[in-house]
Amino acid sequence: MIQYYLVFMSKKSFFRCFGTWFVEHYTCKGSRIIEPPGFPPKENHKQTMNMNPKNQKNPSGKVNILRKCALGMSSATLLIAGTLLIAGNRSQASPNTTTPTHTNTTVDPTEKSAAVTVYEEMNLCDAGLDQHVFEMALKGFEKLRNEGRTGSDSVLAIVDFTKPSRQKRLFVIDLKAKKLAYHTYVSHGKNSGLEYATRFSNKPSSHMSSLGFYVTRKTYQGSNGYSLQLDGCEKGVNDKALSRAIVMHAAAYASEQIANGRGYIGRSFGCPAVPAPLHRPIIDKLKDGNVLFIYYPDQKYLENSTLLKG
Repeated sequence: MIQYYLVFMSKKSFFRCFGTWFVEHYTCKGSRIIEPPGFPPKENHKQTMNMNPKNQKNPSGKVNILRKCALGMSSATLLIAGTLLIAGNRSQASPNTTTPTHTNTTVDPTEKSAAVTVYEEMNLCDAGLDQHVFEMALKGFEKLRNEGRTGSDSVLAIVDFTKPSRQKRLFVIDLKAKKLAYHTYVSHGKNSGLEYATRFSNKPSSHMSSLGFYVTRKTYQGSNGYSLQLDGCEKGVNDKALSRAIVMHAAAYASEQIANGRGYIGRSFGCPAVPAPLHRPIIDKLKDGNVLFIYYPDQKYLENSTLLKG
C-alpha cells in the first residue's frame, strides 16, 4: 500500500502542476479572459458595450468561475488518472489468473517416465516416430510381458497408420539393445483406404487391416513365401487374425520405387506386408513371442483397449 501511495502522490503532484499551468496559460492571462474567435456573438458584444457600468458583471468573477471549472476538471482528471495508475500497478503486481495461458509441457529430467527416457536415448523422434505413439506401444508391451504372453527378446514393432503408405511407417525396436533395428515401408488392407488406412475391421474377408496389439508366433512357408503368424490380443479388435490368415510377409508392391512412382505402395488383403529385400531379417527379428502394435487414432479403440487403460 505504501508503494501505491507514493506512486499515486508523485503522479498527483504532476497532474496538479499540469492543471495549474493549464489554467494560468490557457484560461486567463492576468485578469483578461482569453476567448476563442467569434465569442461572444457580435450582437451580444454590442449589448455588453452599451450596458450601464453599474449593471455590468465583474470580469474577475468570470475569471474565478472559469478557474473553478478548470480546476474542477483538472481534479476529476487527476482522480481518474490516479485510479487508473493504481489499477495498472496492481495488475502488474498480481496478473489476472483467469487469462488463458499455454501449459508448460517441459518435463523435469528427474521426472521423466521410463518410456520417454528410452524414446530420447534412441532418438526415435529423428526417425519420425511420435512420442505418444511409442508410449502407448510400450505400455501395452509391458502389460503383455507382465501377463507372461511374450518371449524374452523384448522386440517391439510399431506400425503408425497416421502416416501415408509412401512413407516409412514400420519401426522395429530392440528394447534390450535400445536400438531401432528396422525402419521401412508396410502395407495396409485394400479396403482400409488408398494412400492412408482409415477403416479397420476384424471380420473375415473384409480385406481390411486391424488395429491393436499382436504377439508374434511361428514362421512358415506359404503362398507369399516366408511368413510370420500374428496372434491378435484384443477381443473384438484383432482376435480373429489367425483365422483370417493375417500374417507378415514379403510383397513386391511394398517398395520405395513404387512409393516414389505413384505416391503410395500396393495394398494387401489386410496383412502388414513389407519390402521383399527386408522381409526375412525383419521376420526373424520379430518371431516367437515379440509384439506388434498397429496404431491409428480411432477414438473407440483408444477408449476401450484394455491394454492401454490404467
